[in-house]
Amino acid sequence: MFGFSISKLVFTVVVIAAVWYGFKMLNRLGERKQDKVGKGGASSPAAKAADSDTEDMTACSVCGVYVAPASANNCGKAGCPYGA
Repeated sequence: MFGFSISKLVFTVVVIAAVWYGFKMLNRLGERKQDKVGKGGASSPAAKAADSDTEDMTACSVCGVYVAPASANNCGKAGCPYGA
């Protein structure tokens, strides 16, 4: 009933090896996922957007068109506050 045989021992070793390597693979996948998040610097989409090269748009007081203040050009209407 509790006798040992070669087939039982081989089967036990194969099961133990499969579980061992399965856990190793899961740990590697988890570490890669953490590395990707760590290299990005921020994990949430809002934080990523704040870190990127973005600029808030403001409405022109004359024509109402939204422009980036640093690169805005004159809209051509009298009294435009941007450029000449």
